[in-house]
Amino acid sequence: MLKVHIRPHWEISVKGEKALDTADLLGLLLSIQDTGSIAQAAKSVGLSYRYAWGLLRSAETLFGEQLLQTGRGRGTLLTPLAQKLVWADRRIAARLSPTLHSLASELEAELGRMAANKIRTLRMDGSHGFAVAALINRIDRDTLPLDLRYRTSTDAVAALARRECDVAGFHIPLGRFQAATAAWYMRWLDPNLHCLVRVAGRQQGLIVARGNPLGITGLADLARPEVRFVNRQAGSGTRMLLEMMLAADGPPLESINGYNSAEFTHSAVAAYIASGMADAGIGMCAAAAQFKLDFAPLVREDYYFALRTDAVDEPAMQQLLAIMRDPAYHRLVAALPGYDATGTGELVAIADAFSPRT
Repeated sequence: MLKVHIRPHWEISVKGEKALDTADLLGLLLSIQDTGSIAQAAKSVGLSYRYAWGLLRSAETLFGEQLLQTGRGRGTLLTPLAQKLVWADRRIAARLSPTLHSLASELEAELGRMAANKIRTLRMDGSHGFAVAALINRIDRDTLPLDLRYRTSTDAVAALARRECDVAGFHIPLGRFQAATAAWYMRWLDPNLHCLVRVAGRQQGLIVARGNPLGITGLADLARPEVRFVNRQAGSGTRMLLEMMLAADGPPLESINGYNSAEFTHSAVAAYIASGMADAGIGMCAAAAQFKLDFAPLVREDYYFALRTDAVDEPAMQQLLAIMRDPAYHRLVAALPGYDATGTGELVAIADAFSPRT
């Protein structure tokens, strides 16, 4: 099966002048950040030393500021402007990657149909998560064609109810907010028609700046005037959970600086904080670890795939379950910060999954 990769690409320009393609520049800056040497950085990204210097000079001319600073015994460092460029690229990638992965999967499926692929494509909708991403990377799409769409948990289970997908990924918190969340998803899930497959357990909480300089430990701290918050988009399972926690214990939504902001993935929230644009956000422990940030746990939750019970024995579904039950996949999930692989790949009745647990 053909594999499609779609990556973010951006340019910077001044009116009337040739645009600066940031692809080579950002790769070079990242490597300089790692190596402290322009020569080593140019070599590592496959650029000539002369071209690398010309690229840096062109960028500095465009911005009217230096991108590098040197000091005896310190090597070459990025200036604040260069660091902002690097972080802008990381935020773009974190924000757009799930959408681009979904579009690539859609295109792969379409190309597969045009190539008269006779293997039925498995349609998967689901909330983005690190365990799901690890699973997708283990699927051989030549033997198990997959049409993946990352979307909110609500949109995923609603699509399953309309038979627009075969597998719907969603997450549900354990403890005091479990019943209310389960009741929400039961608008679309029918215990007589659907069952669940456990994907993983994971930790949700507050992602905060490295070292937690503002001492943020819980939701009450979000109302402090100096704290800048970054939220998830309306309709996401994580934002729904946050709204329930704030309604139960406060603080009021209007007291939180940045509550109406919106990022579309856990990684995008973490990248936003790591770049210095916010002090705290709601998300997964694994996203905090990805950007070397601190984390204040709030609640554990389970991530499930919902599917039709009569589809369990279909060949495509059996292939998916076999991959999920593979010990190698379990090890990948267990290695993710804040995740556990207990019961990964097990079929679970809806009533059992939604029964009260802590």
